[in-house]
Amino acid sequence: MTRPTHPPTTPPATPEANPAAAPHPAPHEVEALRDLVGIGIGPLNLSLAALAHPLAELDAVFYEQRPTFDWHPGLLIDGATIQVPFLADLVTLADPASPWSFLNYLKTRERLFPFYFAERFHIQRTEYDAYCRWVAENLPGLHFRHQVDAVRWNAERDVFEVDYTRLDAEADADAGAESLGRTYTRNIVLGIGTEPYVPDPLRPLVDAPGVPVIHAADYLDHRATLLAAEHVTVVGSGQSGAEVFLDLLRHRPAGREKLHWIGRSPAFAPMEYSKLGLEHFTPDYTRYFHALTEPVREELVAAQWQLHRGIDAGTIAAIHDELYRRNLGGGWPDAVLTPGVRVRTAGRIATSRVELHLEHLQQGTRSRLATDAVVLATGYRERPLTRLLAGLDPYLRRDSHERPRVDEDFRLVLDPSVTGAAYVLNTSLHTHGVGTPDLGLAAWRSATILNTLTGKESYPLPQRTAFTTFGLDQPRSQVPPARHPGALTPLRDGT
Repeated sequence: MTRPTHPPTTPPATPEANPAAAPHPAPHEVEALRDLVGIGIGPLNLSLAALAHPLAELDAVFYEQRPTFDWHPGLLIDGATIQVPFLADLVTLADPASPWSFLNYLKTRERLFPFYFAERFHIQRTEYDAYCRWVAENLPGLHFRHQVDAVRWNAERDVFEVDYTRLDAEADADAGAESLGRTYTRNIVLGIGTEPYVPDPLRPLVDAPGVPVIHAADYLDHRATLLAAEHVTVVGSGQSGAEVFLDLLRHRPAGREKLHWIGRSPAFAPMEYSKLGLEHFTPDYTRYFHALTEPVREELVAAQWQLHRGIDAGTIAAIHDELYRRNLGGGWPDAVLTPGVRVRTAGRIATSRVELHLEHLQQGTRSRLATDAVVLATGYRERPLTRLLAGLDPYLRRDSHERPRVDEDFRLVLDPSVTGAAYVLNTSLHTHGVGTPDLGLAAWRSATILNTLTGKESYPLPQRTAFTTFGLDQPRSQVPPARHPGALTPLRDGT
């Protein structure tokens, strides 16, 4: 394959200014067999698409039901930063010379020098979102407004069938476009991401008329209403809860804040961000975790909450600084911060307020809290694959908890009769550990998948990535990728 080169200093018509202008094979006809179909276009599948782009032997297409790329739009709070360094973009940790890097994005916007002098290792979320949008708008092979309805294995043709609906079909009706379509492919990759999680006691209140009870994923859409509410309660003691609480605190009058912040965690605890602690987000640890027994993996995921559910230390400091500033004249801000609390039940008081029934997990005490608005910063859960993969259910191999088994290279473990491969992104916490949703592993994971697809080291990966040796055995050397049944097979003339 032809490796991407360092961008030349040429006018904007070059691939460096518009990476999509780089040579790439023309897309196949609709009925033709593709090498890879990606389902969902979030950061992880966008990373895979960007690294797949220069691989001339690979024909890939990606479908997304949303009209455009967006990344947690309700949480793009002014000043909020992503929790990984800018080097954890879509491609750099696998291919620093890629034209789809964050630094190249800055170059095309003539912002390299401002970024250089800003000395920011962690960029703002809005900037990361803008960078991903730039990639999504210029990268070929991405199809938005395409909702994938079903995936099946066609045993007679030895291919996956992917059925989809074009959500913009009404607009294209005059052109004779069909709303339903089908794509055939040797391999699929599921990047459907996560969905907001609402605890059972609060589920009936979300989106119901009257008092606003919203998930933090929709915070910015309801921010004006929340700021106008007499009393606001934030539920959830992780990063999102901290950012929402801080934003509300900063924009409510001193002495009349009327804010309550509660969460199940025993403390408003900082994210584990020590340098050796961060080595849990390396390929070395991911491989170590995958090799553990299922019961041990279950215990570890529960015990490592501070690796991925804690609060950035800078956000904690900003909250304390704001509270302290409001304390300078004497008296205390009207803000209550109580960790170690769960919501047992909840209900409306008439139509104007919500009452939360709380339990303190350490004291065993119970109380009630009446509030005018609730923001649920209760995190996200993996989207269930049941509906989408119903056609593959007879072929799926499951663990003792009835979850799909996933091999080391992110492939669903299927019946041997299936000659294609189905990869998963961000749905393998139970098999690959806390690094599963981490943006810092996106490029490495994408490169791993592409290496197995092509059956060669299309992207050479490091043999070792951590100073820590997580097991008593020696660090595993990187071996050439094993060819799997769905990998591309070179023709006899070498093409």
